[in-house]
Amino acid sequence: MMLRRLWPWPWPLPALLAWSGAWAVFWGLQGPLAWPLGVALAVASALGVAFSVLADTWWRRAMVGLGFPLSLFLSGAASVPAWAWLLPLALLLLIYPLNAWRDAPLFPTPAHALRDLAAQAPLAPGARVLDAGCGLGDGLKALREAYPQAQLHGLEWSWPLRALCALRCPWARVRRGDIWRADWRPYDLVYLFQRPESMARAVAKAGAQLAPGGWLVSLEFEAASLTPQAMLRCADGRPVWLYRAPFQPRQI
Repeated sequence: MMLRRLWPWPWPLPALLAWSGAWAVFWGLQGPLAWPLGVALAVASALGVAFSVLADTWWRRAMVGLGFPLSLFLSGAASVPAWAWLLPLALLLLIYPLNAWRDAPLFPTPAHALRDLAAQAPLAPGARVLDAGCGLGDGLKALREAYPQAQLHGLEWSWPLRALCALRCPWARVRRGDIWRADWRPYDLVYLFQRPESMARAVAKAGAQLAPGGWLVSLEFEAASLTPQAMLRCADGRPVWLYRAPFQPRQI
């Protein structure tokens, strides 16, 4: 919860907090507790990587996650074996696998963003709803508010994020997997918060796999090639685009 409260703070404050916290933990473990150097480095680096979710771009996340070990190296405050510098990178890759870097950044769905979704895209009780790329579960929580009687499913490639999402959303079925390889045919509605570059891919997949009457819902980014069934507005002004299969091409 503490990390969530820090989210609105402007850059580079999250980075400074992460680096300061990592240094404090490192010196505390090395000094009063006299932990082994490698263990202190691992714990402090893990803290920096955990704080990296506060950043809204991949480069900023890398800066937050790798800032502490790089500053430790440059300061010469500790003599660390060469292999130990691979640890922070390995932690970053666990949370942000390489194939996920081409998709959307880890950015949460705002609270209540989908509150009015059911009025525009009604679903029968027990309908199957997929959050494709569920991250930490904010989208699943918003979907639950909109569809309390639906069967909610989440799909996330990063296994640490998948585990955290499952803990936050025990009422949903959260699996680890690639959203582009997964079968979308069993679902009545697929929700995603991607990026403009990946929307064409999402449209092609949804058009091929969603049954007639199925819904594709996208937060913020529209499918430029399709005519939306409806468009909602979040409290912060961002649009929620709704498309119903069979999709209607946009008239030029």
